[in-house]
Amino acid sequence: MAVEVEVISKEIIKPSSPTPNHLRHHQFSYLDQIAPSIYSSLVLFFEFNGETQPNITEISNHLKKSLAEVLTIFYPLAGRSHYNLYIDCNDQGIPFLEARVNYCKLSDVLHNPIPDEVNKLVPFDLVDGDNNIPLGVQLNVFECGGFAIGQCVSHKIADALSMLMFSKAWAATTRRALGDHQVEIQHPEFVAATLFPTKLFAQQLEPRISVAKNKVTKRFVFDASNIEVLRAKYVGIHENQVIRRPSRFETLSAFISSRFAAVTEYEKLHSSIHAVNLRPRFDPPLPLHYFGNLVSGAGTAPSLLNTRGACYGMARQVREAISRIDKGYIKKLQGGAGHMSRSLTGDEVVASFYTSLCKFPLYDNDFGWGRPSWVSVGSPGFDLFDNVVIFVDTRDADGIEACITSPKEVFTKLESDTEFLGRVRPICVGSGLSSTHHRSHLQMSGHRGNRPSMIKKPTAQTKPVTWGAGSVNLFGLAVKVLKKKL
Repeated sequence: MAVEVEVISKEIIKPSSPTPNHLRHHQFSYLDQIAPSIYSSLVLFFEFNGETQPNITEISNHLKKSLAEVLTIFYPLAGRSHYNLYIDCNDQGIPFLEARVNYCKLSDVLHNPIPDEVNKLVPFDLVDGDNNIPLGVQLNVFECGGFAIGQCVSHKIADALSMLMFSKAWAATTRRALGDHQVEIQHPEFVAATLFPTKLFAQQLEPRISVAKNKVTKRFVFDASNIEVLRAKYVGIHENQVIRRPSRFETLSAFISSRFAAVTEYEKLHSSIHAVNLRPRFDPPLPLHYFGNLVSGAGTAPSLLNTRGACYGMARQVREAISRIDKGYIKKLQGGAGHMSRSLTGDEVVASFYTSLCKFPLYDNDFGWGRPSWVSVGSPGFDLFDNVVIFVDTRDADGIEACITSPKEVFTKLESDTEFLGRVRPICVGSGLSSTHHRSHLQMSGHRGNRPSMIKKPTAQTKPVTWGAGSVNLFGLAVKVLKKKL
């Protein structure tokens, strides 16, 4: 259902103690520099429990106090970015908004979570080229007493794992303040720029993206039993090669890619790009608490997916593409080469982007009032790829939620595709046109009831997609393969 959000207060939260002078300059890594200027979002929903929860004023005060404390550890998040080169860790602070969700109970959202409506529960528009504020928080209160904590973290400083690292540390800090002294707080290490040194470009790099138009975001749930059926389906022999049992990620990526191809009547070549966490692929592996953009993309060559064998091949291609992200690849990447970015445009190839937060501790964000009832990663509002698919575990970790963003005409066909619908839960929830420009923007001086904006409103004109440095191209090898096939 649609939600109406009214901002009732706003303030700046600064670190509880000043950042030392020798830490005032946080250098962007090369991977930070070529990351798109968007915000990643995380919304944690907590149902009301009068027996264990204090009133909302006390909850707000606890959150703000612990936020000030945790910002001393994650000090770059309280600074301001400059020229795509560094963050001035000047303790300027982060916006903390309190909002009321009118005419809506938390159960209404949980029963029908529309991704674009969930985006109203975070303080920033997710697409913004001037996102020099690294972090923002919004506390949303529902009529029933339930609440949602919305967070936005700039992709220029953090990947998904880093965003979750901050959220968990904030939750742990709150619990410790409430008397749980056994909880551990994981401290980050800001060393990404030493691993991937900052680069100076002849023309200052400003990665930009365009706002999604006429796209739909919907949420589908794949139960464990259906995932296992699909995994078994992709085991066999293809082109004299034995296809071993694929992972859940490989399986769902291949299946959804095959359905994208089917509903477009196999008219185009299809390629998939998968986000890969680089930390465990170093030699030796890096600790998971290394903060920053430590992620790359594994791309499959464009191909026709018009047979069952092609689906076998897709699962295999995904695995092979991910396996190529090894220590040799990382060494090249540290030299500034090999990273995938999007420069290929046109109608020849349908490019689908897949990222998985499965096995990430999404539901470990306990601020002292229990685990969240649901965690949302929002809906991407950008046009970087034809299709975007985000996988997260269900709360019981038994199934997988897929948040899919695609053109409206593709979804019209996908929702009539019996093979696709036969693999998801009978009731799929969460639909709506993907549009971020319909919202007001954060202004600390706005009057009551307006959505604030600390960032300039993006222009309505769609800008060309540039994600990456100069001559770095999307898919590398994939482009060459495509040219040969055409």
